Amino acid sequence: MSYYDIDSILTDAEKIPCTFQLDVPELGYLDNQPGQTLKTGTKILLPLWIAEMLAIANTGDIDNKSFVDFDLPSALGNDVQQALKADPRAVPLRDQSAHFYALATHMMDLSDEPQLSATLRRTFVTRAAEISLHARKVGGGVGKGKGGASEEASNIGVGGAGEEFLRGLEEWERKLFRKAHDGSKAAKEWMETVKKH
Repeated sequence: MSYYDIDSILTDAEKIPCTFQLDVPELGYLDNQPGQTLKTGTKILLPLWIAEMLAIANTGDIDNKSFVDFDLPSALGNDVQQALKADPRAVPLRDQSAHFYALATHMMDLSDEPQLSATLRRTFVTRAAEISLHARKVGGGVGKGKGGASEEASNIGVGGAGEEFLRGLEEWERKLFRKAHDGSKAAKEWMETVKKH
């Protein structure tokens, strides 16, 4: 990724619930207490980029504690994981986070959640197959219906449940959808030119 990659910048801005492990003077403004000391045990939401730095950094004391401990954000919480285990296609990931998979990969690097990796892998594979299906059928062209009448071919990606599914795609999935759609369209165009010759 590039330094100027907007998706990476937006992912790093996602808020992560953190708990401070030591008192920090003059940092109370993070907890709406300007000029006060931020106390040990204070829970606040911090952007991922700073939460990651504070979690990795060592305070230098004997216990080798980090400045903060963090929990998984609500986008990756237990409720969301259970819903993904039940049916990954039914969860609108964009409602959880516009950059769901990028956030999840950051969190997997930082946390020891063995089930998170397996759940996300299954989610991506299941949803990728569904995305591919939708991408192939969007703009499917015109076919013959009952009685020889001309009608639009199945267009599952637009309208009804397909439209709701597409609205729930997060950024990686949207890119995957565009590439699958463009590839399917290019393959159809190529087949048409082969048939002409």
